[in-house]
Amino acid sequence: MPNKPDIDYQQLAADIHRWGRELGFQQIGIGPVELDEHEQHLQHWLEQGYHGEMDYLARHGNLRSRPAELLPGTLRVISARIDYLPPETDCIRILNNPEKAYLSRYALGRDYHKLVRKRLTQLGKQIEAVVGQHGYRAFVDSAPVLERALGSRSGLGWIGKNTMLINRQAGSWFFLGELFTDLPLPLDSADDADHCGRCSRCLEVCPTRAFVNAHQLDARRCISYLTIELKGAIPMELREAMGNRVFGCDDCQLVCPWNRFAKASPESDFRPRHQLDSSDLADLFGWSETEFLDRTAGSPIRRSGYSGWLRNLAVGLGNAPSSPRVIEALRARRHYPEPMVREHIQWALARHGITPD
Repeated sequence: MPNKPDIDYQQLAADIHRWGRELGFQQIGIGPVELDEHEQHLQHWLEQGYHGEMDYLARHGNLRSRPAELLPGTLRVISARIDYLPPETDCIRILNNPEKAYLSRYALGRDYHKLVRKRLTQLGKQIEAVVGQHGYRAFVDSAPVLERALGSRSGLGWIGKNTMLINRQAGSWFFLGELFTDLPLPLDSADDADHCGRCSRCLEVCPTRAFVNAHQLDARRCISYLTIELKGAIPMELREAMGNRVFGCDDCQLVCPWNRFAKASPESDFRPRHQLDSSDLADLFGWSETEFLDRTAGSPIRRSGYSGWLRNLAVGLGNAPSSPRVIEALRARRHYPEPMVREHIQWALARHGITPD
């Protein structure tokens, strides 16, 4: 879209920030499309093979770090963040109770993609009502986009040592979405400083030692990767360290000092469903595939698939204290037809001194 001299872009940018807040976003930032430094970091990370089986991260060439090539004509990226931390979820209590199942806090409610995309599209239409037809498109983890890099360039925070985008007023418990636009909007100031300082709690707390260094994560050792992205067997040497984490992991966020500023989300869609914030491993392991599909409808948990769900829970049960209930739950599925799942159940039974029959 050519620069229209009759548009007050400064006022439009102020309106966009206000409209974003009215739509339920906690913050809006307007950033450039240049991501040269982040592109180099991504290429190095891929060359090291740290992405594991996530081949989609290597596809599309450099489109992921070049918004103007992904959507030709893009001049600015409007980044939006929305808090997702549910109120009254005692993460530490669940992690410290090995009979409970710990699920990453982002996955307890409904999948955020539709909600955030709908609101970004509404924002695009509000802009259109003022400036007329313009080129825009909403992205919510739905295309090759470097969301955290764009968020940092838009002034929403900095990328911490744990590779999360961290905001000084809100920590890191938030989702991101982007609106690519061809409007020459004024840029928000990016905070290029690294406010992590000498703190390295996130690197030290990782159960599986997935951080190669600050700002560099080997996804192949990350519990989020192991429980969600990995489709095969979880490496034997990492199973014990997983503890009771059965879908994702929040440890590097839980210890981050900046998350003392995090606020509970007002969004009802992000509230825990089916008591997934406090369920026993044995109870979840007993779900049939029909129950799994019913209770995870519209949930990020669907991403693991039923087999992955059972695999993850079997590892959790193998790490749980021996009890008749735990052993009974594992024995009930010891003849599960899928070899990959069955192997994890046999491993768990062996952890409790039970020889598979």
